Amino acid sequence: MTTIDLNADMGEGFGAWCIGEGIDSQILPLISAANVAAGFHAGDPTTMSRVLREAARHGVAVGVHPSFRDLVGFGRRHIDASADELVDDTLYQLGALRELASREGLRLHHFKLHGALYMHAARDKTYATALAGALSQVAPDLSVYCLAGSALDRAAAEAGLNRVHEFYADRDYDDQGSIILVRRTDALDPQAVAHKVLTACRDGVVESISGRRVAVGFQSVCFHSDTPGALALIRATRETLEQAGFEIRSPRQQAA
Repeated sequence: MTTIDLNADMGEGFGAWCIGEGIDSQILPLISAANVAAGFHAGDPTTMSRVLREAARHGVAVGVHPSFRDLVGFGRRHIDASADELVDDTLYQLGALRELASREGLRLHHFKLHGALYMHAARDKTYATALAGALSQVAPDLSVYCLAGSALDRAAAEAGLNRVHEFYADRDYDDQGSIILVRRTDALDPQAVAHKVLTACRDGVVESISGRRVAVGFQSVCFHSDTPGALALIRATRETLEQAGFEIRSPRQQAA
């Protein structure tokens, strides 16, 4: 049986505010890896702890989801900062979640940047190199979720870090096979998304916005919990993949 990882961004609220539909508890049983917001675009200590406990209950691998320091813009605005400052910010968020996870008896599984910082690391060699070097010192056991062939992918490989390449279920692709970053996404058709993911998993291609079939390589499929109707998208995709013979497992479970 072929295995595939389903990951989703979790804990993206702040105090009394909740981003998306507030459906973490319904999404967690459907995925194999959770990217937990760590305070800079969303997330507070209580929310982070709650997600960690729920993830542990469902056997879901957990990773940190660092961002630009951008609560107001939900981490989807680019901030002009030095590579050193951004590395410090990401390690700060890693440390916060890692301590809360330790209290719950959990070991972090992966590291995945959020939003605009994810795309910055995909393009900016200086930051990607500095980040990979820092992670090799403080968290060499964490898998780095990233886009195949990106600056961070190359830097992480050079630093000896394990990489997990991603496919974005709820985002469009351009003719070069890169995701198109948007701040807001309209509601999507669950069956269309499920078919898109199945085609990518089975055939290694995705249809770009111009209609071209573009090759993609990945081990994990990403969903954003703030996408309208995210729960229906994930549920339909999981059902479609399982019916096609795929098993949903995190990379660590796949290696076990």
